[in-house]
Amino acid sequence: MGKDLKGKELGEGLRQAKDERYIARFTNRFGKRVEIKGKDLKEVKTQFNKAIYEDKQKMNLVDDSTILDDWYEQWLSVHKYKVIRANTKRHYNTVYRKHISPTLGKRKLKDITQLQIKALINQLDKDGYKYETQNKVRILLLDMFNKAMIDNFVNKNPAKGIKLERDEKIDPKVLTPEEQAEFFECSKGTFYDNLFVVAVSTGLRPGELCALTWDDIDLDNMEINVDKTLLYQKLEGDEKKEFHVGPPKTKQSKRKVPITKQCKTALLKQKMQNNVIMSRAHVKAVKGLDNFLFTTKFGTPINSQIYCDAIEKIVDEINLCRDTLDEFERFSPHCLRHTFATRCFEADIQPKTVQKYLGHATLQMTMDLYTHVLEKHKTSEMSKLENALDGLLDVSDDVVEKRYDEYLSKETENDNVIYLKATNQ
Repeated sequence: MGKDLKGKELGEGLRQAKDERYIARFTNRFGKRVEIKGKDLKEVKTQFNKAIYEDKQKMNLVDDSTILDDWYEQWLSVHKYKVIRANTKRHYNTVYRKHISPTLGKRKLKDITQLQIKALINQLDKDGYKYETQNKVRILLLDMFNKAMIDNFVNKNPAKGIKLERDEKIDPKVLTPEEQAEFFECSKGTFYDNLFVVAVSTGLRPGELCALTWDDIDLDNMEINVDKTLLYQKLEGDEKKEFHVGPPKTKQSKRKVPITKQCKTALLKQKMQNNVIMSRAHVKAVKGLDNFLFTTKFGTPINSQIYCDAIEKIVDEINLCRDTLDEFERFSPHCLRHTFATRCFEADIQPKTVQKYLGHATLQMTMDLYTHVLEKHKTSEMSKLENALDGLLDVSDDVVEKRYDEYLSKETENDNVIYLKATNQ
């Protein structure tokens, strides 16, 4: 029990110093000595009781002066130690130092709000940074604050609950060649693998793909006849959502799409898989919906949610061995259509042909949707031209050097002739 200068009891943890200030001390749950000083006894007691209450309720922080820059270094060296690859670490540093630190780096962890993080992401958008960059900033901050909560540096995560939406009209999601390879390596042997392979090999819309029957497959001519689509909607007269087979999206959507070797293999495997499923005693197909090539394990048609869940399951499997910021991004079934179109352009297939493959009503629609792909392709094609020109320049340089050597040789011969003549004279 502490006393004031007159010997009066002040209570446990309280005392009055010779300079007449009141001092309150206690050791918090982190083993840290907390000290509160002041000349107003009532105010000191209030702050003291508040600190003890927050400590018991685990509301206090291990260090409320830590700034984001300092926490980033601790987070990276402790929580990501032997978790991430060197290349991933370099990527983290680039994202943090370029996009986060200049705005929030010097702020205390406990003072950073969701409003400030949203403002940072909005500014990235205004500066022209696309969804991928904005989302990496969000994910990085989300993980940093999650770990800060575990270590008692903050009481809440201001990055939690922030959602971003990809503008598909401007920037449709396309799998890179590396992502495509990794996704299909993981999906190999799974129930819906054949569905994924046919999707990325043909560019069919999800509804067109799920409406396929074996009669639509022409292996002799190596093409698929697309003339219908499968909808799962509540139409007029329906009591609930029902499956409906209807015509494709547009007149141009009725088309024939070529079958690649990989696509043919997937179709044959799917035919065998489908036969096994439909032969099971417990499978009771619905009349009129019993001839589809791609079905669930119960022989029922596939709707968009089932398709999405199937993709998500593969992505989750990939991300089991990935760090937070390095996670494989989730994507919709339509992404496989965009990926098919992108691979076509990368293979130098003419836009008009790609339009026919996709069943777009106009060439302009194809060009508008894949402008970003075509621009990148133009850049890569220009680099090919540069390489070709460099090759020609190299040949030209060789020719010049050869001629110069011949010139020197002739000059030397002339000099020798002149010398001999002069000597003979």
